[in-house]
Amino acid sequence: MEFQPLKVLILGGGKGGSALLDLFIHIPNVELVGLVDKDPSAPAIRRATDLNIPVCDQALDLLAKTSPHLIIDVTGNPAMAQLVQAHKPSGAEVLGGMAARLLWNIVQHEAQLQGQLYQTEKLANIGTFASGIAHDINNPLYVILGLAENLLVEENPAAIRDQAREILDSVKRIKALSLDLSLYARRSAPYDLRNVELTTKLDEALKIARYATMLQDLSVVKVYTAKPVIKAQPEDILHVFVNLITNAIHAMDGRGTLTLGAERADGKTRVTITDTGCGIPPDHLEKIFEPFFTTKDPGKGTGLGLHNVRTIVEKYYGHIAVTSEVGKGTTFTLEFQAT
Repeated sequence: MEFQPLKVLILGGGKGGSALLDLFIHIPNVELVGLVDKDPSAPAIRRATDLNIPVCDQALDLLAKTSPHLIIDVTGNPAMAQLVQAHKPSGAEVLGGMAARLLWNIVQHEAQLQGQLYQTEKLANIGTFASGIAHDINNPLYVILGLAENLLVEENPAAIRDQAREILDSVKRIKALSLDLSLYARRSAPYDLRNVELTTKLDEALKIARYATMLQDLSVVKVYTAKPVIKAQPEDILHVFVNLITNAIHAMDGRGTLTLGAERADGKTRVTITDTGCGIPPDHLEKIFEPFFTTKDPGKGTGLGLHNVRTIVEKYYGHIAVTSEVGKGTTFTLEFQAT
């Protein structure tokens, strides 16, 4: 049995409107028909514009055009409440006042919990990278130590300059590693949407995810036929790609071929991440996006990675799909509206 989508109109583009907007875009059978605020720079107005949701500075215009089933007023303006009651479509319900404030508080609390969940998972991932990170730090440290000892007794100015240059290069390698990890670990800034070039983020994610295991015989193939851009929080997209690439590396146990693809086709932006690993059994394919589902040994996975990946992808009106064959490999495909 199919249900008619619940049409929702939000009045107010501040923090309350932004929180409600980010909640409703994830709920099935809810259609956001518009958002109203007199301030064109209000956070929710910018967010709705990025998501192609109608915006307006006059409530009456959208009330007449959209025929909403539910009107949520988070403006806190008594005059707005009176206007809506006088002109709302027949059968439409209005949520305002203390009820709207309570809903806003619940949504904010949920958003904070989700943010903490993402952050906890990021830090857990960095923990799994520990041995690879230590290896990449120790190598240049050994170089620095050896060269510093040589400098204590070296008297040839040319040799001193060469060794100092090598020390500087080693320090730069450590600095680059620290920067990569700090960018990955940082919290996403709420509503900080930017143009994100997806192939750049794939490359950044690969640098981080390679710490997931010792890469004994791993080949990386990049098939970038376009440089697609989407509007998103850069940290979110990096988090998605690090998760998927890390899973692919683990599935191959450091041996095999990892293929990263990016293209534009049929009005869509498409990213694919393919491995030649162990594959996913058919009875697991339907469960992999469920929270806390994992096939890893206890203590080696949170079971939240793919659940968070799907949540983030859907946050930007995207779609994620997976195909897999046991013993041959797996492909994750992400699609977004082309920008």
